[in-house]
Amino acid sequence: MQIKLRVLLAAAVFAAGFAVPAAAQHQNKLPVPRFVSLRADKVHVRNGPSQNHDIRWTFARAGLPVEIIAEFENWRRIRDSDGADGWVHQAMLSGRRTAIVRANTGAKTVPVYQQANGEGRLIAELQPGVVASVKACAKNWCRISGDRFDGYILQTLLWGVYPDEVVE
Repeated sequence: MQIKLRVLLAAAVFAAGFAVPAAAQHQNKLPVPRFVSLRADKVHVRNGPSQNHDIRWTFARAGLPVEIIAEFENWRRIRDSDGADGWVHQAMLSGRRTAIVRANTGAKTVPVYQQANGEGRLIAELQPGVVASVKACAKNWCRISGDRFDGYILQTLLWGVYPDEVVE
């Protein structure tokens, strides 16, 4: 009886050493879904969460916004602005917030203003598809910046921030 108990105890200690606590699986405790951006100019998107999975496509531009929709160990399932999804290693992602300008109904360009109320001086008129850094968002307006512009745009005209999301 005493030998069986020792064997069971040794087996339990051995197994505990290999058990992965739930907290270790999601150490970052960040919300899912959330927006991030690509860290590198070349990011492979795979069919599954390991390098053994086939590459579905490769992004070729750092700074593009993507949405993390799932996590598995060091891998993140992402979705792009076209709705395509796949897995990338977390090292290929950055917490830097960026967004893509969306097309405004029937307009060829989207206005960026000096003030967060649609008034004030017109800073720029951006074409849909322009990628900008997101500096802040509040009360349905986001402050964005990029090459030769820094101003405010309606939050609904960006892909890379959630409706009514506050970004500080």
